Amino acid sequence: MLNLVRGALAAVFASLSISACQSVKTTQAGVVGIEREQRMAISAQALEQSANKQYSQLMAEAQKKGKLNPDPAQFARVKTIADSLIRQTPAFRPDAQGWRWEFNVLDSPEINAWCMPGGKIAVYTGLIDKLKLTDDELAAVMGHEIAHALREHSRERASEQTVAGLGISILATVAGVGQLGQKGMEYAYQGLLGLPNSRAHETEADRMGVELAARAGYDPRAAISLWKKMGEASGGEPPKFMSTHPPRSERMQDLTVYSEKVMPLYQQAKR
Repeated sequence: MLNLVRGALAAVFASLSISACQSVKTTQAGVVGIEREQRMAISAQALEQSANKQYSQLMAEAQKKGKLNPDPAQFARVKTIADSLIRQTPAFRPDAQGWRWEFNVLDSPEINAWCMPGGKIAVYTGLIDKLKLTDDELAAVMGHEIAHALREHSRERASEQTVAGLGISILATVAGVGQLGQKGMEYAYQGLLGLPNSRAHETEADRMGVELAARAGYDPRAAISLWKKMGEASGGEPPKFMSTHPPRSERMQDLTVYSEKVMPLYQQAKR
């Protein structure tokens, strides 16, 4: 039954993807060799406009509460690292240096950082303070988040979900399974197709992130100690089947391989 569901969902989504999506090459491969084909059903402009609006609202709210860039020295540190990483983005996307990059530090205990489409970055004080990050480790996490934006993973994920929603609706109607059956198909999609795609995004961001850091003169091996700290702070991780991130052991192994691969870039940048 599981294989039947997998096959039916995959067939419907493949058919819809061909008709509804366009093939896009968001980035160059870089030294780490990111060459996976992406298919998009949503325009980059529409997603970026939405992201810009949301970012402005979040920053305005933080400003009103006195939680925006509370420590000038901490903000300066983040800005220096972000500027260094952004200067390296043409290695993957020549157009990225023309983006309207913004970066802010939010006073929050959350261990978190993100980069919205178009280059809107936020780093939380909880990430820096609780994990006691070095500059190299901070560059690793920011490089990872910037890589998500360069690769347009948010746009790709939104496109997949749009196509998946349409496919599930059509399949449920044809099969006559009703609302409960449709919900089951949605869970099946997440477990069989959606989550593996998300893990692919995380792996790409890991690999691109270490290259950006190395090119900017930050030790790419710091990504390994960063994710060890993140894993310890999380108090464990969900099973691989239900996780949008690769299992920690696999992630450490992959980061070890790719950080060594970009070491010549780091050594050249440090000369």
